[in-house]
Amino acid sequence: MTTTFPRSTPSALGIDARGVAAFLDALESTPDVEGHSFVLLRHGQVAAEGTWDPYRAESVHLLYSLSKSFTAAGVGIAVREGLVDLDATVLSYFPELDAEVTDERSRRILVRHVLAMASGHREETLERARAIDPKNIVRGFLLLPPDEEPGTVFAYNQPCTYTLAEIVRRVSGGSLVDWLRPRLLDPLGVTDLAWKRDEQGNELGFSGCYAPVDAVAKLGQLYLQRGVWDGQRILDEDWVDAATRVQVENPLEENPDWSQGYGFQFWMARHGFRGDGAYGQFCVVLPEQDVVLALTGQSLDMQAVLDAAWQHLLPAVDGADADAAADTALEARITSLGLPPVAGERLPDDAAVGPLRREGDAWRLSVEVDGGTLDVPVGEGAWVVDGPLAGSGALVDGGRTVAVEVRFVETPHAAHVRVARDTGATSFAWVTEPLHDGALTLRRPAD
Repeated sequence: MTTTFPRSTPSALGIDARGVAAFLDALESTPDVEGHSFVLLRHGQVAAEGTWDPYRAESVHLLYSLSKSFTAAGVGIAVREGLVDLDATVLSYFPELDAEVTDERSRRILVRHVLAMASGHREETLERARAIDPKNIVRGFLLLPPDEEPGTVFAYNQPCTYTLAEIVRRVSGGSLVDWLRPRLLDPLGVTDLAWKRDEQGNELGFSGCYAPVDAVAKLGQLYLQRGVWDGQRILDEDWVDAATRVQVENPLEENPDWSQGYGFQFWMARHGFRGDGAYGQFCVVLPEQDVVLALTGQSLDMQAVLDAAWQHLLPAVDGADADAAADTALEARITSLGLPPVAGERLPDDAAVGPLRREGDAWRLSVEVDGGTLDVPVGEGAWVVDGPLAGSGALVDGGRTVAVEVRFVETPHAAHVRVARDTGATSFAWVTEPLHDGALTLRRPAD
């Protein structure tokens, strides 16, 4: 069984490599955009792939809301196996709540409605659901009456996806990952995937999935192949059709690629459809071009990432000037990908500067944060990686301050640490704020 993509070249697949290079240039030059890894597929083959140092292609990456598309695949498989009915009420899967849930709109929410973020609520309900029941999000969600008739209004709503994950757990008798492993992950050759769980031990569903960029590309390719992988049907074709077409309109979304309608835990876009997650996690599928783009990063301006894809990658597909010379130049460009280490003077010869200590020829930083100690390797003029952490540091401010950048390489996130050389006083500030973890837990969850 094929579990890895054949490697090819852009020109062999009808892609002008200069367009791919221009896309990478755009990612690296656009404010609030940062790439960590990417895979570009055409015709089921790798046209180009790369990773920015200190990230590693084989390492998992927190996908945030791109997790939703994996959860939805679990629902689709359960539908195929006859365990879930899209036209059944959500409440029917939670009979213990039947007497409590008396609002007629709540009782009319169907499985297809929560798949389409169309529960009838006008806005996010996560915190309100937790306020109603901190230990049972589904109960809190169903006890929160919808504002409109289910199926008529779009609202990006985390409890919709959490409820889908709980339905899969109910009908399968196990965890969401246990359900996905033999039915989706093993056939696709996804060997490393983990999911953050809540206090009740349940996968979040709406977020918290950690997987390598290759797994994201495989999910996109499965949908591009209309649910078939290596001759094995994993998702029904009518499920793929429904999941990847507009189920509910969302014209009020601010950005153009977020206002094209919503399917089953997939966004429609100006071109194709996609799953995405906070800070620039993308699974972009372009059926007309037979292309999949998987991308991880730390990007606040996610629309800019898609704008760059439409401006540079899209015209490069079936580009008239595709040639092998451009392939060679692109390969050299990809080989050199890396995020810049901290710039400044060399670290001092002192044995220690506050929480920064020298260990032989190397440096480590031990900083107190979130009620514990974060211990990070620190490179000079380079990144040093140790498990889920990478660090780089230098003297700045005329030698008065040690600046260290800490990267949580299994996630989108990074933080700045500043140490005053004379007093050792230390500050810690996020580059991007984690949505559901702290510095000590920003790593692949245990299985």
